[in-house]
Amino acid sequence: MRVALDSQPAEPGRENEDFAAAAPGAAVLLDGAGVAGAETGCSHGVAWFSSTLGGLLLSALTTRAARPLHECLADSIRAVRSLHENDCDLVHRASPTSTVVVARARAGVLEYLVLGDSSLLLGDVSGGATVVTDRRLDEVGKRLRGAVDTLPTGSPEHAAALAEYRDALTGLRNRPGGFWIAGPDPRAADHAVTGTVPLASLASVTLLTDGATRLVDRFQLAGWEESLVVLSSIGPAELIRRVREAEAGDPEGRRWPRGKAHDDATVLHCVLP
Repeated sequence: MRVALDSQPAEPGRENEDFAAAAPGAAVLLDGAGVAGAETGCSHGVAWFSSTLGGLLLSALTTRAARPLHECLADSIRAVRSLHENDCDLVHRASPTSTVVVARARAGVLEYLVLGDSSLLLGDVSGGATVVTDRRLDEVGKRLRGAVDTLPTGSPEHAAALAEYRDALTGLRNRPGGFWIAGPDPRAADHAVTGTVPLASLASVTLLTDGATRLVDRFQLAGWEESLVVLSSIGPAELIRRVREAEAGDPEGRRWPRGKAHDDATVLHCVLP
C-alpha cells in the first residue's frame, strides 16, 4: 500500500485539530471538533484529543486484527477517557469530540467505519468512485443553521448566529434523532456507519476531513472521480490547494455559505497494490 498524506490548518500559525496516520493494512483519520479559544472543560485541548484517540485507534486496529472496528473505536475512546477523566470535566457541553474514519484490509476485504462528517472515498479498478459519509450531522445542521447561512462569514452577526447554532447542535450530540461523534462516551462507536468492500475491486482508498471535501460537497467545483484523478496524478496537497483557492475567492461566504471561511483540511490517499 502506497500512502500520500497532506494536512493543513485552517490558517497559518493556527493549531491543526485534524489527525491522520497509516500502518500496513490500516488507516485512520479524525477531525477534532471545538471552537478556537472557547472553554471545553479539557485542559489538554481538541488537538490532543483527536491525536491521542487516533494513535490509540491505529494501534488497536493493527494489534487486534480480528476485533470489529466499532469495538476497536469503543476501546480507544475508553482508553482516552481514562487518561484525563480525573483532571478534566468530561460532562462539559463543549468537551472535545472528533469525527472518525477507519479503513482496514483483512481477509480479502476492506473494512470501513465512518462516524461524523468526514468521508471515505473508494476508487474502484474501473475508475469509478464511491463516497461513504455519515450524513446525520448535516441533516441536523440543515434544521438549525438559520441565519448562519444568510450573514457574511466572519462578521460579528455571523459569529453570534454561529455560537447559537453550535449551542443548539451540542444539545443533539450523541442522542437518538441527532447525530453521533466520538467523545467521552464509548457507546457512540455503536452508531458508526460500517461496511466491507472486496479488496480486489479497489484501486485506492482515501480518507478526507470535511475541510478537504468542500471542493466537491459544498463548492461543487469538482466531482469525486475528478478528485481521484487529482489525487492519483498530483497528490493530496493539490486537492487542498484548490480548496484554499476557492475559499480565498469567497471570504465572506456569499457564494458558498459556511460556518468558517477556512477549515483544517486533511487527505490521506492510499493506493492499493
